[in-house]
Amino acid sequence: MSETVDPGYANDEPTLSEQGGIRYLHFDSEWVQGAMRTARPSELVLAYTRQMMAWLLFIQPGKKDTLGILGLGAGSLTRHCMRHTVSDLVTVEWNPAVTALCRQFFRLPVSERSLIEHTDAGVWVNDPVNQGRVRALMVDLYDADAQGPVRSSLKFYKGCHNVLADDGIMTVNLFGNHSSFQPNIDRISKIFSGRVLELPEIDAGNRVILAFKGALPPITTADLLDRAQALESRFGLPEATRWARQLLAQLHGGPPGVA
Repeated sequence: MSETVDPGYANDEPTLSEQGGIRYLHFDSEWVQGAMRTARPSELVLAYTRQMMAWLLFIQPGKKDTLGILGLGAGSLTRHCMRHTVSDLVTVEWNPAVTALCRQFFRLPVSERSLIEHTDAGVWVNDPVNQGRVRALMVDLYDADAQGPVRSSLKFYKGCHNVLADDGIMTVNLFGNHSSFQPNIDRISKIFSGRVLELPEIDAGNRVILAFKGALPPITTADLLDRAQALESRFGLPEATRWARQLLAQLHGGPPGVA
């Protein structure tokens, strides 16, 4: 896929719906692009957005760190990171209309810690000024059709690798039952030298992938499960222990829970 701006993607019109106390973002289609529980804005309503935070199992970001988000959506990840971390944030969103809608209807935080950059994500990750800029990078780039990510080339993932700090982690939202899934896994694995883990597939078919710029962390079962319990109690991520057990099986090459 070309990394030049696709006019259809660029002109997606953001629209709203609301049901049961949850406000949804769409791009003029039935597909949900993001959600917010109006009574608890920083809660991650959609299961895949919670999985996008799984990098917290391996990294504890500090005040000197910057976190990156590609694709604003309804601002869910931005709100959650602002609430639960002390790090600066940079969110890359092509369409200013999405940002305006999030400011008006999705309580997008206005803070010196949170920067929104309106540009194409494929351009942003390949800008030399952003090399090594972020400790964690969350990639969620879909258009109105919501079938496969709109940025998925080797060049794009190489750019994602480059913007990470030396010990940085990328999470990517993919669709496991779509033809784009395996090509994306292959490209990510190639760029990240096979340092790739997969989280459990959720009901909607989303598959979130973790890719590590540096070596996979030498973490014990006990330490990872302790971190998972902390994420469940402090970060509002109730499935974190389930994630940790699946990741342990991949890290150690055996059944969940074997160190």
